[in-house]
Amino acid sequence: MNLIARRTLVKIATAALGALAVAAAPWARADEAPNAMISRLTAEVLDTIKSDKNLQEGDINRIMQVVDAKIMPNVNFARMTASATGPAWRQASAEQRSRLQQEFKSLLVRTYAGALKQVKNQTVEVQPLRAQPSDNEVTVRTLIRGQGDPVQVDYRMERTPGQGAGWKIYDLNVVGVWLVDNYRPQFAQQLSAGGVDALIKSLSERNRANNAS
Repeated sequence: MNLIARRTLVKIATAALGALAVAAAPWARADEAPNAMISRLTAEVLDTIKSDKNLQEGDINRIMQVVDAKIMPNVNFARMTASATGPAWRQASAEQRSRLQQEFKSLLVRTYAGALKQVKNQTVEVQPLRAQPSDNEVTVRTLIRGQGDPVQVDYRMERTPGQGAGWKIYDLNVVGVWLVDNYRPQFAQQLSAGGVDALIKSLSERNRANNAS
């Protein structure tokens, strides 16, 4: 896969993740099956995007509001960031972990802002769940149908206890490209060059460049 195609897929993947933020309930439903959760959220989001002009236009402030209010309760973003960071995450301080999550989130949101404009008349078909009732981690597979060939989007999800009990997303895959796997080598390059602080600096610089453009 060439670099341009890979970047396009990452944008679509990020849009799929970010789209869930628009319609997600404040807390996951403890008694809701993971595939039912994805089906509900993706069905709601398509209607929401069509009715919100600011989202359609990629308004960063609007998207950030939605992400902060909706997406975090439905995604284990700490696990997502830790997986992309690798072993260095364990040595990072609490402050460094917080900065990493914030900068990574900003990077994904701005990628999502551009990709959101591509969401038009798609429909989402959730595939039958291949899992046992006792499983604590599952993969929910979906097909996004619109113009052209359908796009496969898979969600890795984990069962969580306590407040907000239910299922949370911790990674997603678009036609073979897992979001965490895509960012892991990029993070590794910065980590090998200067550790966690170098990675934070790199992400921060990318976000500032995106803001300027």
